[in-house]
Amino acid sequence: MTQEKTIFQKIIDDEIPSTKICDNENFAAFLDAFPTSPGHTLVVTKEPYKDLLETPDEISGKLLTFVKKLSIKIKEATGADGIKLIMNNGAAAGQEVFHIHCHIIPRFKGDKWPAKYEYKEGEASEIANKIIAEFEN
Repeated sequence: MTQEKTIFQKIIDDEIPSTKICDNENFAAFLDAFPTSPGHTLVVTKEPYKDLLETPDEISGKLLTFVKKLSIKIKEATGADGIKLIMNNGAAAGQEVFHIHCHIIPRFKGDKWPAKYEYKEGEASEIANKIIAEFEN
């Protein structure tokens, strides 16, 4: 029996459009479709592990390294004052997509939390391009 692809697998496979930031053999990163701030990015594993608790140690260690490197670049690209990382593991913790993922959320002095952010026309692409440029340096 074939398991249905998660929304993140569909994004990785370009079946669902997204604003991609970067990827490598293990991970993909793209702007969140429902951001809380400009530059809010999701990092997902290419393999659909359910959550951190089911992810092999080798991959979870690499995930943290990847998230750290990308967080630095997102902070630089957006001019954020800080970075909030969120990873929900299990429905009781608020996980809605059962494919391990980490939210990298730029935070700014004086911003409100929780928040909802809507990109202006072309802004998501502009921010993504800034992050991509930082990440490539």
